[in-house]
Parts: sequence; C-alpha cells; structure tokens
Amino acid sequence: MKYSILSIFAMFIISFVSCKQEPEATLGQVKIDDGIVQGSVEDSLTIFKGIPFAAPPVGDLRWKAPQPVKPWEGVKQTSEFGPVPIQGNDQNGKSEDCLYLNVWTPATSPEERFPVLVWIYGGGFSFGATSEPVYDGAALAKKGVVLVSIAYRVGQIGFLAHPELSAENPDKISGNYGILDQIAGLQWVKDNIAAFGGDPNQVTIFGESAGGISVSMLCASPLAKGLFQGAISQSGGSFGPSRPVTFPGENMKTLGTAEQEGLDYAEKVGANSIQNLRNTPIDELPMGMGMGGAWPIIDGHVIPDDQYKLYEHGKFNDVPVLIGYNSDEGASFSREKTPEEFIANVENRYGQFSRDLLEAYPVGENSVPKTARDLARDAAFGWHTWSWARLQSQKGNSKVYYYYFDQHQEYPKDSEQFGYGSPHGQEVAYVFQNLEQNNPNLSASDRAISEAMGTYWTNFTKFGNPNGDNLPKWPAFTEKKPEVMYFQQKPHVGPVPSEASLNVLNNYFEWRRSAEGKNWVNQ
Repeated sequence: MKYSILSIFAMFIISFVSCKQEPEATLGQVKIDDGIVQGSVEDSLTIFKGIPFAAPPVGDLRWKAPQPVKPWEGVKQTSEFGPVPIQGNDQNGKSEDCLYLNVWTPATSPEERFPVLVWIYGGGFSFGATSEPVYDGAALAKKGVVLVSIAYRVGQIGFLAHPELSAENPDKISGNYGILDQIAGLQWVKDNIAAFGGDPNQVTIFGESAGGISVSMLCASPLAKGLFQGAISQSGGSFGPSRPVTFPGENMKTLGTAEQEGLDYAEKVGANSIQNLRNTPIDELPMGMGMGGAWPIIDGHVIPDDQYKLYEHGKFNDVPVLIGYNSDEGASFSREKTPEEFIANVENRYGQFSRDLLEAYPVGENSVPKTARDLARDAAFGWHTWSWARLQSQKGNSKVYYYYFDQHQEYPKDSEQFGYGSPHGQEVAYVFQNLEQNNPNLSASDRAISEAMGTYWTNFTKFGNPNGDNLPKWPAFTEKKPEVMYFQQKPHVGPVPSEASLNVLNNYFEWRRSAEGKNWVNQ
C-alpha cells in the first residue's frame, strides 16, 4: 500500500497529538491494610490527604494509646486534610478525631521504591496541624521521595498523666499519647507505604521545634526501633534533665510529678475520676501551655530515662542524623526588655552559674542584644543539638550532620531589626521550598538557600548523607573536627557557633544532672 508524503505526515501528527493527550500514569486508587483510598493527581504527583492511621481517640479512647483503624468498605476519597487536633481554647474546626496522615508520591506504580520522608509538625506540643500551607510536601516529593505528614494529639489531650490512667495501662504509665501517635503513624508507614511506591526500609523522620524534639525522643525510644533509618531535627533535641518546675530546655518531668499535675488538672475541671474527665465535653476542658500536662514525660517506657544518660550508655536508635537550629531563636523566646530584667531572670534560673553565663552571653548597657538572647537560643536548642552531635559521634556508629541557619537580610543601624538573625521556625519554608508562604520579598540568595536545603534534605533521605548534586561538601561532625554547615547567603562550612559559650552552659547542665543539682530548687 502506498501513502503520499502528506498522508504520512498527517498520521505522524495524529499519533503525536494522541501521545501528548494521553494522561500520565498515576497510582489513583491504592489498596492498603484497612481498605482502598483514592488519591488526586496534581502536577505529576498523586496526593492522598486524611488517611486514618488509628481509630478516633474519642470516648473511652480519650487518653489511651492509639488503637487500630476499623476497616472500611468501598473506596475512601482522600482529597481533604483530616481535622486539626483539638488545641487551645478555640475549637472551631478542630476535633479529637484527628489521627490522620497525608502522602505525596511521585510513584506511578506500587513496584517503585522511593525513599520516604516523614514530617512531624511543631507547636510546643500544644498546637500544630499537618494542613498548614507551608508544610505542603509537593516540592520535596518532586525531588524523588515519598513525603508523609503525620498528625498527633497535642496539649492535655495528648500528654495528660494521671494515677488512674497509669493504673489502667498494662505498662502502668500514662501521658505521652502524642508520641505514641507518632509511633503508630510510623508503623502505618512501615506496613503500607510500599503500596504508594515507597520503600518501608528507607524511612527518614524530620520535624521542627516540638517536631524536632519528637524526632529526638523517637531516636531514644525503644518502641520506635526499626521504624526509621534516618532522622532530621530542626531546632529540636531533648537532652536536658527532668525537673518539677520547667524552663525551656529543661522541659521534662517524671511520671510521678506528671501524675500529680494530672490530679491538679482534674480538680480544676471539677472531675473526681478519669471517667468523669472522659465524660466531660471537649469544649469544657481547659487546654494549652502553662497549666501542666502538655509536654512529653520520662515515663520509663516510651521515654525510658533522661536522654543524655541514655546516649551516654549507648541506648538509642543509632541512625544517621541531620540536626541544627537557627541563629536568633532567642528573638522568638526572650521576653526581657531591659538588662536588669535579663540579669534577674538569669540569676533566678541558673543560680551559682549565672555570673559565668552573664559573661558568656553578655547583656548590653541599655539593651538585650543578640549576645544575650543567644542564651535562650542555646538553652532551648543549641546546647541540645551540640550535645546530641557530640554524644552520637562518641557513642554511635552512624554519622552526624550539623547545620546553622542564618539566612536573613542585613538591616541598617537605625532599623528596629538591626542586629537580628533568623528567628525560630524561619527555616521551615526554606526546607519545604514554600518560601512565598512567609516572604513575598525573596532574594536570589533566599531561593538558592531553599534549593540547597531541599536537596540536602532529600539526598540525606535517599543516601543517609546530604552530599551530591554539585552542592558544597557537607562534612560529617566529629569531636576532632566539629564542622558545621552554615546556611548564610550561601551554604558554607564553619565552626560550632558560640562554642566557648556552649561550654560554659554545659557546666550548668552537667551540674543539674548531679545529685546536688537534681535537688536544687530555684529561689
């Protein structure tokens, strides 16, 4: 059969157009342990929002460990985020029924095995939600990972301890439900992520603030062993000793202390039993920071002990870690307005160590500059990250990658922002590559730093090592070579920030773990 040149050209065009119009292969419906979920396709990714990973923790399940999901019939549409966890006093749009997770996957079939990156949000263990726009996982997933974000209970619903709750628990503990939610979410990932084209044996957890502290706790919890192969903590770490009256960086309480706070909380509510508390409508329960029962505790089981001691004895989940913090965390947490107020607060918290710390973190003659604010930064985040890096490099086999985020514009001397660095949480948008969420005035350097961080983070997820893709080499941290990656206009390697001051602060924390320091109460 003969064809004219014109007819052959026409058939080529038709074939080409047909190929271009054929939809790209996607996962669509996915069969998991509990049923079938239907995702939505957005720009080469399949996205699943609001997949339940545990039963609704309501009614008799309030203040209990997460329980299995009841399987469903038919196809569950997963195009909307699950409810925001109950938090604070404004419960509009929030619910106790909150144990849902989300998946962004680049896979086109379950046979693919992309590394998995699991996000744990921050919010001081009293606030937070996976639905925050800055946590959108599309940009990271497009770099070749399956991105998962997990919700967990917060505030008094997530962490209240009480003697009756401990008595009814087979392990004789209470509190830490929010951490158990995270562990249940990771178990779901291990059991189900292969259906989304993810590799259940190549999972990295990452989080910021309370999420970064959670990552630290999961690295020390025997219940999380084997559920992840890498960990990223942004402004996290939980290496401070326990104390009845807490301060940032010394937030942990023992089970006994937390149980007493639970009794006090029940009395405040007017409930004389846990059953009364469980029967109390959620909008009648006071929740939030400052009233106890809203932080993880050392319970001897989920969190076995002071994490510093656990690491000293090699009792931790030894996986590669990428850890760091921001240059001016103190700008978000320091409340002192005058040098006199700053000095008084330092003396109250640090007692006999206050003089040395005031020299290491000097206050201004008429102001509280960054040199002083850095004490709040280091007490809450810097010392914990530095201690984590040192302990793991001494006691573990897996590598440590340490960073310092200091990306900001320089302000003129007559500006109110002169002398300020990068505050708490600023780096999150850079990592997720969602810069427009928080900053409409982006520089080329901002975009370059964001691209570098997103690539370092996903490289670490893929290889347990952030290096590659023609990025500046990021050396592993060791005691002999304590090198840190600075994200400061461009990525470059530098020394541990404020190391001399950290050593002074370390003297305080070392004393606080001694018999004398453990029993010391602020005047």
